Amino acid sequence: MNIYSAINEGSKILKSKLIPSPILDSEILMAKTINKDRNYILLNSSNPINKNDLNNFYKLIEQRSLGNPVAYLTKKKSFWNSEFFITKDTLIPRPDTELVVENTLRLTKQKSKINILDIGVGSGCIIVSILKEKKNFRGTGIDLSEKCLIICKKNAIAHKVNSRLKLYKSDVDKFNLGKYDLIVSNPPYIKTNKIKYLERDVAEFEPRLALDGGLDGLSEIRKVIKKSSELIKKNGKFILEIGFDQKNKVINLLKQEGFYIDSTQKDLGNNYRCIVSTKI
Repeated sequence: MNIYSAINEGSKILKSKLIPSPILDSEILMAKTINKDRNYILLNSSNPINKNDLNNFYKLIEQRSLGNPVAYLTKKKSFWNSEFFITKDTLIPRPDTELVVENTLRLTKQKSKINILDIGVGSGCIIVSILKEKKNFRGTGIDLSEKCLIICKKNAIAHKVNSRLKLYKSDVDKFNLGKYDLIVSNPPYIKTNKIKYLERDVAEFEPRLALDGGLDGLSEIRKVIKKSSELIKKNGKFILEIGFDQKNKVINLLKQEGFYIDSTQKDLGNNYRCIVSTKI
C-alpha cells in the first residue's frame, strides 16, 4: 500500500465516526507515523508504506476515531509563531488565546525590561511566546499541576527562554512572591455542569482542572483577579482570557478590585474573549 491509499483509508474510518476534518487529520497522523512533515506526505503520496508503519498509523487512526485530539496524538501544537510540546496533562493551546500574547506585545512595544506573571501557566504557550519575542523580559509562571510545570519547562528550554523564566507549583491563593509589571492568565472558566456538553474531544480528553470554573464558571477567575490585584504594581497591566458570556460579570469583578478597564477584545468567532485592564 502507498501513502495516499493509507491516508484515504484512514480518512474514511474517521469520516464514518463523524470526525470533523477526516482528511487533514489522516494526513497529520501519517506525517507523525513516518516522522516527516505534512508537505513531504503530499509530495510523496505514491511512496510505499511498510507494514510496521501502516499498523502504527491505523492505531493512531483508531485513537482519533474515539475522539482523542490530534494534538495529543502528535504531542505538539502550533501557537503564535512556535510549536509547543503538549501532553494530555495540558490544555491544548487555541488560536483565541493568542489574543493574550498579541495584547501583551502591543502594550509593551516601548518597554525594554519588565516582569511578567502567568497564572495557570499550563504548557507555557503564553509566557514562552512573549519571552521569545521580547529578549529582555523576565517571566514567572505558576500552576497547580506538577506535570504542567514539567511540560512548560521543556517548552521554555526548547525555545531558549528557560534562563528568564521561573516556575512555581502553587495555588493562586497561596502565591505571594514578587510584584509584577504585567500579569496574564487563561484560567478555567467553563461552568461545571456545562463541561459534559462541550465537544467530545474537549470534554472527554482535556484536563478537567484546566476547564472547570466552578458552578458559575467564575470561581477561578475571582481568585485570579483578587490575587492579581495584590501582586501587580500600580499602573500595571492585567490581561485576562474569559468565557464568551462572561464580559460584564468579569468587568464588575475587576472594578471591585481596583482595575480600570482599558479594552475588551473579540476572538475569531466574534465572542468577547479577552479583557485588558490597568491597576489604579
